[in-house]
Amino acid sequence: MDVGTNQKKFIWILWAFIVPPGLYLTYHFFPPQIENIWGVISLFVMTACASFMPIVINSTPMVMIQWVTLAAFLQYGLFFEVLLMQFSVVLLLVKLRINKNEMYRIPLNSSMFFLVSILSGLLYFGIGGEIGPQPLEELVGPAIVYQVMNIILNQVILIVFFRFLDRKIKLLGEDLVWDFLSIMLMFPLGVTWFYLSLELGAVSLFLLGIPFISVATLLRLYNSSEKINQYLQKAVEIGHQLTENLNVKEVLDLFLDRITSTLPVEYAYILDVKDDKLILIRRVEKGELKNNDISPLKRNEDISGGVWASGKSIIFRNKTEWDSLVGGYMPEDAESVICVPIVRSQMVRGVLLLASSKKNAFEKYQLMIVDILCSYLGVAIANARHYETTKWDSERCALTKLYNYRYFEIELEAVIAGLHSGEYECISLIMLDIDRFKSINDTYGHQSGNEILCVLAQKLEKLIDLRGTVARYGGEEFVILLKDIKKGEALKLAEDIRIHIESHSFLLHSDLEKERKQLSVNITASLGVATAPYEADDGLSLIRQADRALYTGAKQAGRNRVAQYVK
Repeated sequence: MDVGTNQKKFIWILWAFIVPPGLYLTYHFFPPQIENIWGVISLFVMTACASFMPIVINSTPMVMIQWVTLAAFLQYGLFFEVLLMQFSVVLLLVKLRINKNEMYRIPLNSSMFFLVSILSGLLYFGIGGEIGPQPLEELVGPAIVYQVMNIILNQVILIVFFRFLDRKIKLLGEDLVWDFLSIMLMFPLGVTWFYLSLELGAVSLFLLGIPFISVATLLRLYNSSEKINQYLQKAVEIGHQLTENLNVKEVLDLFLDRITSTLPVEYAYILDVKDDKLILIRRVEKGELKNNDISPLKRNEDISGGVWASGKSIIFRNKTEWDSLVGGYMPEDAESVICVPIVRSQMVRGVLLLASSKKNAFEKYQLMIVDILCSYLGVAIANARHYETTKWDSERCALTKLYNYRYFEIELEAVIAGLHSGEYECISLIMLDIDRFKSINDTYGHQSGNEILCVLAQKLEKLIDLRGTVARYGGEEFVILLKDIKKGEALKLAEDIRIHIESHSFLLHSDLEKERKQLSVNITASLGVATAPYEADDGLSLIRQADRALYTGAKQAGRNRVAQYVK
């Protein structure tokens, strides 16, 4: 929950005006009626047990303390109930291990529960309720009103607080339903303990406290097993999603998106093992993708380097456990940390580090879930990289590394379809052929010719950049596909390419000489340009027209020139 600095100050000031003076006035007007010190101690003991053993329902901790405070109120009065509730608030927040940014929750909860206790107690006295021994039929009515009002007031104060933060909360929400259901359990327990303590004193703690603690423990264990099953099911779903994806970037993005939404993670880092270093390849901080500008790690360096070296997962509850291990980058407010190796073929291929600003944010079973997910991640990355490598090899010319004819055909058909659907206004195609390339091979050798082809391919890619697609069409021929480039602009681009080739000296090594000396060779190229839909309706026709322009308009006219298709 995001609370501003001024709002936090207001909460502390409000607490200072409400709780300390309120405690004094409550003690003055409703002094505690303590006769049995062991009974008081038993109530504090039970309060501590209930506060440290909240029952978690739908990820929300519920402290079943009202039955203890009801018994305390009926036996010792309003001040003692207020004191016991304040004690419970402190214990619960200690249990949750709130960080510095959440310290405002102490005065907030203290003020809320103080107001709830005072207003409920005053209503109880206002309708004729009394403290101490009394017949059950006289106690039940006011006690039920007291308990119900306790819940309603708690919800009303929550609504006021959220309005203070400019947020809305439903009065009749799911939490209110759970509160009323819990009354059915806690009210009979509270009344029973009240009467048992009158008869048996502190011994009543064992008769009711031990069964309550046992039931709470069983519920916590059941809830934990349910959560583990849910996490395992979620892990399997995420694993299937990862292994179905064949793009490395998408695999990494999907993994981080799923793991940050499944676990209480604020910081997530994926590091990849490259040679003798651990390189950061993904960095997400509080939902934002950040630059990977963090220095590489060596083996046994920092937390991640240690996990890389050992191959074992590790979990830290708070900063004091890992602070001495870190010498490089770590978020300033990080507390809880999980670090897991990404293993494939029994070798550590990478490391995942997750962190939270909250202490004790992660459980041991969550470490197991992350381990499972990292196994899926390792396989998914390997599959995606293998697929990308295979795809790259199938689409590229082995010599020049440009796209090959197969890829070009598929791309051309897709672009033509886009032209027909209205996605593109026009398409231009430049076909380029090196002049007298056979004589270069005959004079210097085929390997020297290959060197020229590779250098020319690099130059074409730089000249075209993102404006189009460059492919090796075959032999010494290249094609350039330009989307939404009109013929006039395509002709100018082709002329720029021709001039650049003509003015550049190509360095090569002659394979036909013993010493294989380095030589400087000048070449020229002829280019043909055609544009669809004006000169062609389909991909094959566009290639044919550009090819015709190349050979009839450029080659036959003397080479080293640009020609366009003319109907």
